[in-house]
Amino acid sequence: MQTIVSISNLSKTYASGYQALKSLDLDIYRGEILALLGPNGAGKTTLISIICGIVNATTGSVTVDGHDIVTDFRKTRSKIGLVPQELTLGAFDKVINTLSFSRGLFGKKPDSAYLEQLLKDLSLWDKRNSEILALSGGMKRRVLIGKALAHEPTVLFLDEPTAGVDVELRKEMWSLVRNLRESGVTIILTTHYIEEAEEIADRVGVINNGELLLVDDKNNIMHTLGKKQMTLELKQTVTAIPEILSDWALELSSDGSQLTYTYDPHNPRSGITGLIDAIREAGLALKDVNTSQSSLEEIFVSLVKKKS
Repeated sequence: MQTIVSISNLSKTYASGYQALKSLDLDIYRGEILALLGPNGAGKTTLISIICGIVNATTGSVTVDGHDIVTDFRKTRSKIGLVPQELTLGAFDKVINTLSFSRGLFGKKPDSAYLEQLLKDLSLWDKRNSEILALSGGMKRRVLIGKALAHEPTVLFLDEPTAGVDVELRKEMWSLVRNLRESGVTIILTTHYIEEAEEIADRVGVINNGELLLVDDKNNIMHTLGKKQMTLELKQTVTAIPEILSDWALELSSDGSQLTYTYDPHNPRSGITGLIDAIREAGLALKDVNTSQSSLEEIFVSLVKKKS
């Protein structure tokens, strides 16, 4: 895959001594949706701010489409659109004027046809002459996206794009993000909603304490780091796990009716067949057997806990 954003040995230490980023390396591929997950204070917003030229890095380098963000600032900034977490819009500005002004800031010639299509794609065309203060929170969020796209960037950063919006609007935003990717825009989003990353991202990166813990295809993460649980429902309750079953580190439910076995599905020695045989040998009869795969959220929580 072709890299469009390349980050090398990036670190940021503030005057207070707080180190927000620690020697971070990351390549972002053209045309992908990359979700960055991490708790508050993990370094997600600092990373985006450096790439967008809002914050200066302490060490390291960043290139966007082959151009350095410091020495070729004008070129890189023109290729980037940023949708901040906060609603930063003029209350009395009209929607169409907001987008036109943003386009002009980047030296782009007026293009009413492009802005019309953009507003239609964002379901804002009928609100084009409305003042920002008259819009709902969800519509204001859409205006922010339109403002970020007004100068036709190839890379779009979304910092918590669905924060504070309802579930229905969140799903509409997901559809919008997918459509943007289909049009050739590379999208990097930060999110607290694990389901958001699971739903729309091609790759997922996990940041904690300024370190990039991993970045990989979300399906590979599920496959490599995921665990499976087998719940064995018993026909009769037991007060303790029989000694013959001690090798499987089983958990007994509080009512004594279920045994839970957590195992690595990729380990050929997980011993499921042996476990079933041992259960029978222990004189226990099974009523039902269910398996479940760990979610991306469980993997994320586990990673962050290990590195905290």
